[in-house]
Amino acid sequence: MKTMRRRTLFAALSMLLPMLLAACAGLSGREPVNVYVVGVEPLPGQGMEARFAVKLRVQNPNDQPVEFNGVFVELDVRGSTLASGVSDQAGTVPRFGETVVTVPVTVPATAMIRQVLGLATAAPGDRTKVDYTLRGKLAGPMFNSVSFDSKGELQLPGNASGAAR
Repeated sequence: MKTMRRRTLFAALSMLLPMLLAACAGLSGREPVNVYVVGVEPLPGQGMEARFAVKLRVQNPNDQPVEFNGVFVELDVRGSTLASGVSDQAGTVPRFGETVVTVPVTVPATAMIRQVLGLATAAPGDRTKVDYTLRGKLAGPMFNSVSFDSKGELQLPGNASGAAR
């Protein structure tokens, strides 16, 4: 009898736990933050890497401020990772406000070579447009981290005859 009760209790908890976790996740009711790259400055690198200070404008469209005590960012270009970085910068994005966060990122030599080869072998019309994805996380206290994901297209300089075709 005891074993039967334990199995029933275990089965009930197994079904209830995912529902409770989903309910907790839905309680935040928070809109995602908007993140844009607003500046890139070179930093000293080591060996076969390039380093940059990437300035991100973080906009908070919510009624509560977003506190953070760390930042992670990863930049994918043309479908593959180009750069990533972390910072232990702390701050607050005010309610319905914005702030600029600076994150040092590293671009390994292999990623640079992969991107150059990709552009060199691309069709002429595809050499002037580069798709990118910026994703990351503002680490918050306890379980209040805020993830972000931003996509866009960069227009590179190209010759007029190739761009017109």
